[in-house]
Amino acid sequence: MTPSSERRLTGWHVFAMFVAGFGVIIAVNLTLAVQAIATFPGLETRNSYVASQQFNAARAAQDALGWTVLARIEDGRLTVAVTDENGRPVRPAEISATLGRATHVGEDSTPGFAWTGEAMVAPTDVVPGYWNLRLVMQAADGTPFRRRIPLIVAEPGA
Repeated sequence: MTPSSERRLTGWHVFAMFVAGFGVIIAVNLTLAVQAIATFPGLETRNSYVASQQFNAARAAQDALGWTVLARIEDGRLTVAVTDENGRPVRPAEISATLGRATHVGEDSTPGFAWTGEAMVAPTDVVPGYWNLRLVMQAADGTPFRRRIPLIVAEPGA
């Protein structure tokens, strides 16, 4: 190369690289922030302080029931089995549930359970991956019982 054909690195070049580098970083951060806000499912409670005042009492009442909850998804069926401290099946007086993803509410569904004599079963059509089952049940004596149960649905044949 001859001295006249070489390109020189000037202050303007360095400034342009600096602006371009930070421009990419800012653009990526803004994109991720917009996506996070757009998929945020919302608040769990309006006033966390008020909810915390009742938390320990509600948890103690749930624990006093002695219930154990097992949930699984197999062959297009969601099965929720509730047993007492002696291992006997329990049929809650009321049950409602939401099955959905942890990160967004776009795939949320409300299973319609049927009692089989040992467990509650609902048909479900979910794709493989990580799911959350949010259960709200009521005992025969009126005690509310809440659980969030993480479920992993495996790929078929895995």
